Amino acid sequence: MLERKKIGFIGLGRMGKWMASNVLKCGFDLSVFDTSKEALALLAKQGAARTGSPAELAKRVDVILLSLPNSDVVAEVVCGQDGILQEAKPGQILVDCGTAGYLWTREFSDSLHKHGLHFADAPVTGLEQKAKDATLTIMFGGPQDLLQEIRPLLEAMGSHIVHMGDTGSGQLAKMINNILYNANMAALAEVLPMAVKLGLDPEKVAEVINAGSGQSFTSKYFIPNILENSFDRSYSLDNAYKDMANAADIAAHFQISLPMIQTAMTTYQKALALGLGAEDKGAMIKVFERKLGVAFRKKRK
Repeated sequence: MLERKKIGFIGLGRMGKWMASNVLKCGFDLSVFDTSKEALALLAKQGAARTGSPAELAKRVDVILLSLPNSDVVAEVVCGQDGILQEAKPGQILVDCGTAGYLWTREFSDSLHKHGLHFADAPVTGLEQKAKDATLTIMFGGPQDLLQEIRPLLEAMGSHIVHMGDTGSGQLAKMINNILYNANMAALAEVLPMAVKLGLDPEKVAEVINAGSGQSFTSKYFIPNILENSFDRSYSLDNAYKDMANAADIAAHFQISLPMIQTAMTTYQKALALGLGAEDKGAMIKVFERKLGVAFRKKRK
């Protein structure tokens, strides 16, 4: 039974700290690791056991959840010095809840199976508030029986769990979701400055879009922030770019044409070239604001 197993959680960042906290709230025996002492202290106060390395954590637990920024970090945590493989046990379960490449995940899963480990991907979607509220959507890639075994653990973190298929399919589904999100923001970035250039009031344009057929999750989240000149309320462009890079890799590998996504990627890359990587996706609007010499902001009184 899963409730009798010991759980490990590695990666206590913006999303991971809340996900781990919700695992604790559901009564699981939890050990945690992160390079941040502050993050470890936060979870320790809630009852989690601190560990000094991924290897030490692996020695203590049966199931390990990873909430890490990219595939390079996952590989280091699992295979590097003091990594999980140093103390991994046959039959141990690793679940990657972060964002990694689809092709890479399939290859990495095969390599871990040779060590007798079970590996699945369960990336999440939803902003930080959903991580706090345990209402994330989780896209699971892996065997059905493994999903059933760890479902109570996933349900501690999310309210909508979808079995996408074989290992890697969760990452593929998240990438598809995120590149649509990025493409939507790239379209807003292009059109909103045009509206200002041609004399429309930004706040009135925002009102029309978010009440009309042009509305989207992206418009409702980012337009109010842009009006307030706020570009630090979500993941940075630098950190989120991996979705676009993964899409390009997949398109090349399978010879699939993605013309609209490629156009959005160009806007994304221009924003990075302007030095906006530390700001969130809303900052893509600055590419076209600078070209047109306008700003889509509230009028200062």
